[in-house]
Amino acid sequence: MKTTAYFERRMSDRPDIRREWCERVLRNYVKRQRQKDGRIRYWGYITERNQYLRVVVLDDGETVHNAFFDRDFEG
Repeated sequence: MKTTAYFERRMSDRPDIRREWCERVLRNYVKRQRQKDGRIRYWGYITERNQYLRVVVLDDGETVHNAFFDRDFEG
């Protein structure tokens, strides 16, 4: 999985998010949305946490830039 330096820094602050969950969301998402800046948001349900994980990738469609549990998302 390709990632940005920002993602790597943020993940050290978020030990509760697993890389394999980010990969899972990108393969099997429930919603996809392109941002105005070209980045793409993906949401996927993480059964182990009973929460939705939002994964943001760059406009290349594959480099992960950010990931966090989205408390406001209603699938």
